[in-house]
Amino acid sequence: MANANFFWLSIVTALVFSSWVNGYQLQHINATNLSLLEAIEASPSLLARTPLMVGLTLIQNAAAKGAVCLDGTLPAYHLHRGYGSGANSWLVNLEGGGWCNDIRSCVYRKKSRRGSSIFMEKQIPFTGILSNNAQDNPDFFNWNRVKIRYCDGASFTGDSENKAAQLQFRGQRIWVAAMEDLMSKGMRFAKQALLSGCSAGGLATIIHCDEFRGLFPHTTKVKCLSDAGLFLDASDVSRGHTIRNFFSGVVSLQGAQKNLPQTCTNHLDPTSCFFPQNLIAGVRTPLFILNTAYDSWQIQSSLAPPTADPHGYWHDCRLNHAKCSAPQIQFLQGFRNHMLNAIRGFSRSNQNGLFINSCFAHCQSERQDTWFADNSPVIGNKAIALAVGDWYFDRAAVKAVDCPYPCDNTCHHLVFR
Repeated sequence: MANANFFWLSIVTALVFSSWVNGYQLQHINATNLSLLEAIEASPSLLARTPLMVGLTLIQNAAAKGAVCLDGTLPAYHLHRGYGSGANSWLVNLEGGGWCNDIRSCVYRKKSRRGSSIFMEKQIPFTGILSNNAQDNPDFFNWNRVKIRYCDGASFTGDSENKAAQLQFRGQRIWVAAMEDLMSKGMRFAKQALLSGCSAGGLATIIHCDEFRGLFPHTTKVKCLSDAGLFLDASDVSRGHTIRNFFSGVVSLQGAQKNLPQTCTNHLDPTSCFFPQNLIAGVRTPLFILNTAYDSWQIQSSLAPPTADPHGYWHDCRLNHAKCSAPQIQFLQGFRNHMLNAIRGFSRSNQNGLFINSCFAHCQSERQDTWFADNSPVIGNKAIALAVGDWYFDRAAVKAVDCPYPCDNTCHHLVFR
């Protein structure tokens, strides 16, 4: 067991290290990967079971369709086949990992696994909602489970290029090529399907949810799960618009506007239609929003980035919620209120699901300790995995909204050093 533990820990450490290397700007830190090591430190029992390692598959016919990563290499996914009662059920997970909003950041990105399949891990662990263990993932463990790698930098929406910088912005084509490849490998026979993703992948899930539904006959049960994808068009601590300016660069540079949902672009500008709060009302397919009310990524990169905090007043609070002053907590309560207002109309629909917990975290469906474990976060005694399962299989309506911080003692807060 000691060798298995060391192997798992080395995998996680490599992921954490590479996310810091890729995260030369705070916006490009993939908090999902950063949190894995902290999860293990908080819950050593996670090491008890060696996770399933799943190999990389390159989409061989993608290049002919112009569906390539930032550097022109083939896109890829990891697929683990289902069996038994899950043989005709498919879970498709869209990888997250920030965005690039200008030539410099995209050139940097294309030299990493976020922009090139050359640098992607040949195997990755499947945990949380991707786990093949019934104890860890009771509803989806024996489904066909796929993680589509993210190598475009615009949440699978762009379609343009910059020849001078040798950059290909082909996220939309990657999405289409991946779907066509999976359909040819049996997904077209699916009786049940769930599209999920966290962070930038959670945003992509919202954008592509209805397209995913359109792949299948009406007899197929199709739903979508967005984890930590509810990025808000919020003012930062200096009353500036850090995240709006950043998203504006992503959308314009990568030519995303023509691939954003027309239900939004018919009446709002393209940048506004990259914000989920302006998209969720137009999604016709049943959608579950899983988010923390105090999203770590949004606090660090949208609300209180160093550029908006030149005197470092927010430095300690940004890294550790326990070091926030009373006025800072009050500001963050305002952010929570903004989130609850943004989902008010969405939550009224009987088909939609909701799990908003009052934690300082980011991405909870792919981490085992937050998805389903003995000490997982709960709202009303229900863990995230059970809430999502109840909603997907129509066992119960799920509209779970936590009381405000600091009332929830089940949170797995992220603390950054």
